[in-house]
Amino acid sequence: MTGPPTEPTPTAPPGGFGSAAPLGGFGSAAPPGGFLPGADWSRPPAPTDLALPVTGAKLLTGDDGRPLRVADLPADTDWVPLGTLDGVPAWAADLATVDSLPGRARGWASLAAEVPEPHATLAGRALAVLTWRRTHRWCGACRAKLVDRPGETARRCPDCGLYVPMQLSAAVLVAITRPGPPGHADELLLVRHATGPTGLWALVAGFVEAGETLESAVRREVGEEVGLSVDRLAYFGSQPWAISGPGVLLAGFTARAADPYAEPVVDGRELTQARWFGLDALPAELPPAYSISRWLIDATVTAARR
Repeated sequence: MTGPPTEPTPTAPPGGFGSAAPLGGFGSAAPPGGFLPGADWSRPPAPTDLALPVTGAKLLTGDDGRPLRVADLPADTDWVPLGTLDGVPAWAADLATVDSLPGRARGWASLAAEVPEPHATLAGRALAVLTWRRTHRWCGACRAKLVDRPGETARRCPDCGLYVPMQLSAAVLVAITRPGPPGHADELLLVRHATGPTGLWALVAGFVEAGETLESAVRREVGEEVGLSVDRLAYFGSQPWAISGPGVLLAGFTARAADPYAEPVVDGRELTQARWFGLDALPAELPPAYSISRWLIDATVTAARR
């Protein structure tokens, strides 16, 4: 599968995700004080509601990375509901330019490295929803203009009735381990991708094909990319991922190498290197702390110490 989910440059200042615990996707119930997605068009935005203006692939936030307020933008702004953060409604707006507005415009990776997780998840949803709306304006069956479905992140064709929900693109990644040499720690397989931040040591990853289960996708990707087989496959957690494109949902797994003596052989297309590293001697060039790739790596190291 071409185009695996790429990891950005590893920056993780204090206040970023920083947690090794997996997080739920857009549809999971938010904990108290967290983010809950929604599409409530029943009332207009209030001046104190949260505002997430988007221009292209960048978000406009306050200088500290926190969301702006609806009152900070022009009164004629066209708002799209995103859900709530800490119980406060949040709205997105697709803008051609933000030059005259307060705050900073930046990509999701830069923002996610600086703000608490719920804020980063909300920002990712803003990018995903507005990109989807921008690219799904017309019916693919009869070419009529689509209309919004109240209460849903979806559209319908008024002429032929085609239903167009916002769809997620599922991708998998896996932390594969094997026993280390006698007297040494277990080893973790890390790879370097041919595209994206090529200097990072990351995990085998790729998109799920139609008709595949998540588990089948893991086994296929591992076989295609490094020529190995795995067993003891276990689900770890998921994360909405705004870097690989709108609507990408990463599902993480752990696994053991079926043959503990097998060495990886890279496919030469998606990967440039693959190596076993002792869990007590991992390289410094790991994925950033706000990514599920890093959560998997950190959790694997922690589990080996118990």
